[in-house]
Amino acid sequence: MEFYSKYWVLIITTLLPLIFIIIRYKKANYQNGNAKKFPPGRRGWPIIGDSFNWYNAVASSHPPCFVEQQVQKYGKIFSCSLHGKWAVVSVDPIFNKFVMQNEGKLFQSSYPKSFRDLVGKNGVITAQGEQQRKLHSIASNMMRLDKLKFHFLNDIQRVIQQTLNNFQENQVILLQDVCRKLAINLMVNQLLGVSSESEVNEMAQLFSDFVDGCLSVPINMPGFAYHIAMKARENIIIKINKIIEKHRREPSNGNGVIYRLLEEESLPDDAVADFIINLLFAGNETTAKTMAFAVYFLTQCPKAMKQLQDEQDSVRNLKGSNFDNEEMLTWQDYKAMPFTQCVIDETLRLGGIAIWLMREATNDVVYGDYVIPKGCFVVPFLSAVHLNENIYDEPRIFNPWRWMNPDNQEKRNWRGSPFFAPFGGGGRFCPGAELARLQIALFLHYFVTTYRWKQVKEDRMSFFPSARLVNGLQIQLTKN
Repeated sequence: MEFYSKYWVLIITTLLPLIFIIIRYKKANYQNGNAKKFPPGRRGWPIIGDSFNWYNAVASSHPPCFVEQQVQKYGKIFSCSLHGKWAVVSVDPIFNKFVMQNEGKLFQSSYPKSFRDLVGKNGVITAQGEQQRKLHSIASNMMRLDKLKFHFLNDIQRVIQQTLNNFQENQVILLQDVCRKLAINLMVNQLLGVSSESEVNEMAQLFSDFVDGCLSVPINMPGFAYHIAMKARENIIIKINKIIEKHRREPSNGNGVIYRLLEEESLPDDAVADFIINLLFAGNETTAKTMAFAVYFLTQCPKAMKQLQDEQDSVRNLKGSNFDNEEMLTWQDYKAMPFTQCVIDETLRLGGIAIWLMREATNDVVYGDYVIPKGCFVVPFLSAVHLNENIYDEPRIFNPWRWMNPDNQEKRNWRGSPFFAPFGGGGRFCPGAELARLQIALFLHYFVTTYRWKQVKEDRMSFFPSARLVNGLQIQLTKN
């Protein structure tokens, strides 16, 4: 025993100086004026790194607060430790665009295990490489503008009318819950062609369980969110497979995307199920949360509320005195809502759902003075750009009129601007962006022309574990 103790002491005393020399050598190489270096930053606590500080900030009403502190110390591209792994975080809009445009070349998407398991390997969100490009192309084709006009416009309005007509005078509601159910109703109707209230309610509950597990600890035991979510996924897939089987036995021209998918594309059944689940998830999160956030911001800004109401009343007035809630708006009516579009853009800037992206370097990446090693997390923090006072005047103030300023028109190009990217960019740009905007605009039209409301309880935004209003936006409705 004494021999072995001396043996280990000898090894440790030999290795420690050697490790110290190697570290000093690497550090000297990084600091050499001609060498690229890893972005500056700090390690934080052992193993957990800066994870607690990160998620505490995201759970607040101002998600970039931790990131902004690090930017003051280290610059717009810095490093920190998240989940026990080095991450390069960026609030530099040009670098963020570089990352998004090099998806599948220098970077690939990276998600927690629970999210990957639930969303599925064949979905447009989690797939990589050629498979991702194929699925993204299919999704984009399914949601082209001409298909929105023909397949979606009237169905969206019918679902919204059915939902909003159920409320009573002076009824108190949690608008966030209403928007969540409405969004699921819309997506189930448009993707699966399902319209019966019982089926929609069942799917809404399954999908609520599914979403709650997406960022949970992956423990597959009864009682844990991940286990409940995986069971919900199984049941959602069973429902999707029944629709596929019925369509193959009795081919029909249903209204759902799934029917066009089965007719126009050659995907195996498991890929069809994952594809639909991905669209359900993406569509529900973006649409539901943005609807609720828009009403929240409008409630706090009476001037914007008044201008939005005037615009929507004028849309109705142009239809003539015989127009009522049962009639449908046309595509031309939708395009005649410029201020409503400003409200949507401002809501997405302040309360965008994708506040940051998670990517992984697939090669050593050289950018400017920095080198980002293969395997390192790269985090474009989009919300920090959207709330940057050097880019936007009074960035934390809800100001939809900023988008009417000609100086901001280049920033407003949400398909390609590095300064405003609520739907991501590059090869993973959200294929349902136009559909989401259409749903939100039509919801605002019918909501503000049907009701007035007052907020019953104070509220605030939080973005962890997902974007939400902490108290659900409790309001009391009065019919117009």
